[in-house]
Amino acid sequence: MGSRANVMDVDGEEFSRLLREERDVTLVDVRSSAEYSTSHIAGALHINIMDPHFGKRVEMLDRDVPVLLYCRSGSRSRFAGVRLSGMGFKRVYNLANGLYDWREALTKE
Repeated sequence: MGSRANVMDVDGEEFSRLLREERDVTLVDVRSSAEYSTSHIAGALHINIMDPHFGKRVEMLDRDVPVLLYCRSGSRSRFAGVRLSGMGFKRVYNLANGLYDWREALTKE
């Protein structure tokens, strides 16, 4: 697990643990609408990183609540995490290898 800016890259097991154990988190899928409509993690907000209004949409989120970000492979969500960190979000977690890691973690549970 590493960090970039104030973004913590976590694996699927840690991401799953955070979802289970944190009292209050904001889970965000940053993929395209087509990807989100095909499948997503239950309870995830959809805020497409490529949307020109991405910044305005995330401004409405609570900066003090941990934000868990994911995409297909971890690249777009990492980029989104750096943006959120720059906007003052204090605890930002990126699913390092995206849904690939998530599916692998689910098979271990």
